[in-house]
Amino acid sequence: MDFEKIAKEVLQTEANELLNADVSGIEKAVEIAFNTKGKVIVTGVGKSGLIGGKIAATLASTGTPSFFIHPTEALHGDLGMIGKDDSVIAISYSGESEELIKILPHIKRFEVPLIAMTGDKTSTLARYADVVLNIHVNKEACPLNVAPTSSTTLTLAMGDALAVCLMKKRNFTKEDFASFHPGGSLGKRLFIKVKDLMKKDFPVADEKESLKEAIIKMTEGKLGHILFLNNKKVKAVLSDGDLRRAMMSNDFDLNKKAIDFATKNPKTISENVLASDALKFMEDNKIQLLPVVNDNNEVVGVIHIHQLVEAGIK
Repeated sequence: MDFEKIAKEVLQTEANELLNADVSGIEKAVEIAFNTKGKVIVTGVGKSGLIGGKIAATLASTGTPSFFIHPTEALHGDLGMIGKDDSVIAISYSGESEELIKILPHIKRFEVPLIAMTGDKTSTLARYADVVLNIHVNKEACPLNVAPTSSTTLTLAMGDALAVCLMKKRNFTKEDFASFHPGGSLGKRLFIKVKDLMKKDFPVADEKESLKEAIIKMTEGKLGHILFLNNKKVKAVLSDGDLRRAMMSNDFDLNKKAIDFATKNPKTISENVLASDALKFMEDNKIQLLPVVNDNNEVVGVIHIHQLVEAGIK
């Protein structure tokens, strides 16, 4: 049996349904969700409920306050979670799911706007709705044309389409998205600065110190680098690489001044630079450690590339 062929057929079937979807109700649905002063509440049963949970999560993370409730739980008290300033997205492919239909009169009694996602525009759910998002499919990817496959994919995609339309209408930016995901990779790229990750304790050597003395301090500092400062401003940096190169020179002597082997006028980075930009700068210049400076060009810390990587900066 050719499973690769079967998999491609499934994907093609579902792709065809997505491309041929009816999106005629999306404009009104966007207006309802956009003008909702409270929350957009998503509800559904079974697989529709699982998809509904994801739609609610997507809406919530893209600027539209939203949460999911199960129709059965709504009948047993959770209807109180739906307020007059809210709107509801109800999902049922048949439009006749018993548990869902039972709560519709209660929703409409409070004149809460209702967006229906159903595959039957003549169903009970559609008749209660203010607008219908048509999720009808001609063919499920299931070989028996029974198990919800294409239809659930279209429902999920329709929810994404609604969320993206709302993002466009709200002028929702990547900074807004990051503020909802401060612990995510985007949040880290947009909000974490060098000063949030830098080490404030770092080894410092005097210009008169010998290479031997500097190596001892470097070892104790556990950063593989040591800084030479002059009035809080960096004059030179001695790295492991500098030390290896020094050992290969003909005039190598542990009693010589360490600064003679250090990199003079090294690159620095502002404490206010984004950590993601610092990582790119270090990778582009093949630098392991950078002195961090304030607005007066005074060294206030150091940042090692390993710190950035370990913090999940990308």
